[in-house]
Amino acid sequence: MSNASRRTLLAGALALPFAARAQTPGWPNGQTIKLTVPFAPGGSVDAIARLTNPGLQQRLGTTVIVENRAGAGGATGAAMVAKSQPDGLNWLYVFDSHAVLPSLLPLPFDAKKDLEPVMLIGTAPMVLACHPSRPYKTFADVVKDAKARPDTVNFGTVGNGSLGHLSMVLLGKKAAFTARHVPYRGGGPAITDAVGGHIDLIIGSAALLAAQIEAGALRPLLQTGPVRLSNLAGTQTAKEAGFPDFEALAWWGVFAPAGTPKPIQERFLKELDATLHDANVTKVMTETQQITLLRQGPEEFRKFFAEQMNIWGAVVRENDIKPD
Repeated sequence: MSNASRRTLLAGALALPFAARAQTPGWPNGQTIKLTVPFAPGGSVDAIARLTNPGLQQRLGTTVIVENRAGAGGATGAAMVAKSQPDGLNWLYVFDSHAVLPSLLPLPFDAKKDLEPVMLIGTAPMVLACHPSRPYKTFADVVKDAKARPDTVNFGTVGNGSLGHLSMVLLGKKAAFTARHVPYRGGGPAITDAVGGHIDLIIGSAALLAAQIEAGALRPLLQTGPVRLSNLAGTQTAKEAGFPDFEALAWWGVFAPAGTPKPIQERFLKELDATLHDANVTKVMTETQQITLLRQGPEEFRKFFAEQMNIWGAVVRENDIKPD
């Protein structure tokens, strides 16, 4: 046997243990699994990761940790997972901003090629609300006032390029009005100023505004889902307000590094689905987080993600929206 043949056989023998370990039915073999949240603690993505963590740990029979890697609107943590080994030990939890990032920032990874969709957990409408001291009772009132006072009526969001920001830009185009955007660094500061009456309007996910709306500290004016939420039965949807082709959904999902073996992805998907079917988890997700659980697999998620990138990427480009 030639030296070259021996080297080829040796290289194959050395590679075999890793390949076998990555695809073995025994995965995760007692190794620690990391759920990466590309945002600071306290947000909805962090809450969902920590809610599903115990169930995954129990069902996978190994240690599962949540790691927050905030930065660049979620791009820092996403890049870390995209560049990690596809060995089933790294998973990325994201929400709607993940579909906007490729149009908003120069990313050190390819959002379509370097990360594999695993599960679309669920969606929730955006909600536009105002302080009770404002004169608005419906979205039509907002449009009328904004047309009368261009760039004077303002609205707060969780950040520049966020789904709330893009939704208002698109609604403004459709209804022919302009309002002044006030970006905040997260939901907490935005809510604080909205409840304090320092801004006219706030738009965010239903979960973000639910507590303040229930307490009467904010008045809901519009929701952007296909149907009215049960706890917002008196608030019209954008379609009912005269925009039949408008829909904006906050969403949450899980990705894996591209190349993660299919058997591992399928096992993780199975255990995550079982965890989300737990009665207590379902209750928190639907009642506290105001999420419509979908639990859709890779193919449905891939299609949904591509659609979201196309819709909101176009809004970013056509309106020359820049990051904070």
